[in-house]
Amino acid sequence: MSQPAKVVAIIAANPALSSLLARVVAGDSHLKVRQFESEIELIAYMRIAAIDLLVCDFDRQDRPAYEMVESIRLNNELVSQDVPVIALTRTITPPMRHQAISAGIDEMIIKPMSPRHLLQRIQARLRNRSVVGVLGGYRGPERRNRAPMPRPHPVPARRLSDNVVQLFPDRRKPRHPGLDG
Repeated sequence: MSQPAKVVAIIAANPALSSLLARVVAGDSHLKVRQFESEIELIAYMRIAAIDLLVCDFDRQDRPAYEMVESIRLNNELVSQDVPVIALTRTITPPMRHQAISAGIDEMIIKPMSPRHLLQRIQARLRNRSVVGVLGGYRGPERRNRAPMPRPHPVPARRLSDNVVQLFPDRRKPRHPGLDG
């Protein structure tokens, strides 16, 4: 028995781009595509039906994509609040990157891009989807592996509390002070 088709919602900067992207994504028989011209249409649909992935565009005339995604994450009336999101943009600025992370956008793709590349990213995102934040309340993407972690301080070679006795001297240090050999 085959799995039901996954629903991909697309809301791009203009109808021509939406149509082009929808046509390529619909080429995958495991995906159903829903195109939306406005955020109002998208939200109305999400109140009654689930979507498995959202593709949105930062270059739309309406409010920015990160605000739209943030409102989706906070709207308890939607069927798919925790939907993975791929955003399209012409450029990524540091403030935009921060806003996208805060809103819970999973991935950003720079335009122009190949519609086939977008299809591959959609397929990968759906294949590796994990619902983040079900227990902790955070509904954004998993980013623990991407955040730089502070390096731990180096452990001294020997502490008084260690139960290891050094049998051989450290060969990296010169044996005779003052002689470089």
